Amino acid sequence: MAFPIWLPATLLAGATQAWRTAVQRRVSKELSVNAAGLVRYLYGLPFALMLLAGYRLIYPGPLPSPDPSFLLFCLGGGLAQIVATNLLIMAFAHRNFVVGTAYSKTEAVQGAILSFLLMGERLPPLAWAGIGCGVAGIMLLSVGGKKPGFLRALGQPAALCGIASGFFFALTAIAIRRGTQEVDAGGANADPVLAALIVLVVTVAMQTVMQGGFLLLREPGEMRKVLHGWRISGQVGLLSALGSACWFTGFATAPVALVRIVGQVEVAFTLGFGHFYLGERMKQSEVMGLVLVATGVVLALTGAL
Repeated sequence: MAFPIWLPATLLAGATQAWRTAVQRRVSKELSVNAAGLVRYLYGLPFALMLLAGYRLIYPGPLPSPDPSFLLFCLGGGLAQIVATNLLIMAFAHRNFVVGTAYSKTEAVQGAILSFLLMGERLPPLAWAGIGCGVAGIMLLSVGGKKPGFLRALGQPAALCGIASGFFFALTAIAIRRGTQEVDAGGANADPVLAALIVLVVTVAMQTVMQGGFLLLREPGEMRKVLHGWRISGQVGLLSALGSACWFTGFATAPVALVRIVGQVEVAFTLGFGHFYLGERMKQSEVMGLVLVATGVVLALTGAL
C-alpha cells in the first residue's frame, strides 16, 4: 500500500481526540451524560461547516452526486457515535481518564472483526499480530498493574461501559466508511477528502438534532447549562470537528481496522493529557502498556504498508 493521506490524518485524529476528551471530561463534571455528549455536536457543527467551506475554497470543482442511501449510513453512524460517547463518559465516572479510554480502545480488535464480517476487509497476519500486541497493552493499562487482573476486572462497570463504547465506535467507523463510499463513487473527479467532510457535516447535523431534541424533551435544564457554558464548550466543538474530520478522512481512504489500529496512538496522547492536563499520576504499568500499544501500531503499519 502506498503512503496515503490516511496515516497522518489518523495520527492527527488521535492527538486531537485525546485533547478533546480531556476537555470534555472537565465539562462532564458540570453536565449530565447527555448534555456533555451534545456539546461536541452542537458546538462542533459550525466548525465542521467551516472546514467544508474552507476545503471547497482551496479545492473548487464539481460537487459529487451521492446516492441518497448515504443519509442512512450517516444516521446510523451518528446514532452509534452518540451511544458510544455517552458510554465513554459513563466509564469516566467509574475510573480515571486513562483507564476509561483504555477500555474503549478495544474498539480496534472489535472493528477488525466487524469490518471483516460486514465489509469483507482483510488484514495481513502481521497486522493481526499488531492488534494482539495492542490489546495486551490495553489490558495492562486497564488494570493498572493491580489485582484482580483483567478477566475479573471485565465485570466492573468501567470495563462494561468502555468495551461497549468501543463496540459502538467500531460500528460508527463502518457506517461512516460506507457513507463516504456512497458520496465518493470513484469517478473521474473522485475526492475522498471532500466526501469525508460532506459526511461529517451531515452526520454532525443529525446528531445535533437527535441528542439536542432528546435533551430538550427530557432535560431542559441541562440545555440551558450547555448554552451558558459556551466558552469551554466551544473548545470541545472545535477539537471534535477537527478530530472527526481526520477520522472520517482516514475511513474514506483506508480499511476501518487499519485506521483504528493506528488510532491506538491516542492512548499515548491520553496518558500525556491525563498526566499534565488533568493531574493524574502515571504508573509504571501504564508506561509498559503504552510500549506494547506502540509496538502493536508499528507491527500493523509494517504489515500493511
